[in-house]
Amino acid sequence: MHDDDMSDQHITVMHEPADAGTADATTVSADSRNWGVLTHLSAFVMLFGIPAVIGPVVLWAVKKQDDPYVDFHGKEAVNFNISFLIYAVVAALLIVLLIGVILLPTVLLTWFVLVIVAAVKAGSGEYYRYPFTIRWVK
Repeated sequence: MHDDDMSDQHITVMHEPADAGTADATTVSADSRNWGVLTHLSAFVMLFGIPAVIGPVVLWAVKKQDDPYVDFHGKEAVNFNISFLIYAVVAALLIVLLIGVILLPTVLLTWFVLVIVAAVKAGSGEYYRYPFTIRWVK
């Protein structure tokens, strides 16, 4: 993809569709990309004491029927944040055994970096799948 493609209202990208294993060219609108980005970044509600999964759940629930791209990214964000909530709770409990002292900051830093990566990928029109994620919502 060229830098001048980024200014277009639609971006054509190669991606792996959610329901197939082959690459496919799809045009993703700027509006869809923006909602995809917001779905991932909404996890930062955690900074206000709200569980990180709440932001993605709300945005996904609002937009999932309107846009398959946002539906895909919403499911990914929800699954990722549920998974990392579980990992963080386990790491916090392991502080008693001193393992969590290293594990908890690692889990939180990984969560932060992967949310940013997913938002950037969604903004680029890519169907990004988080690593380390249990697929609760299909």
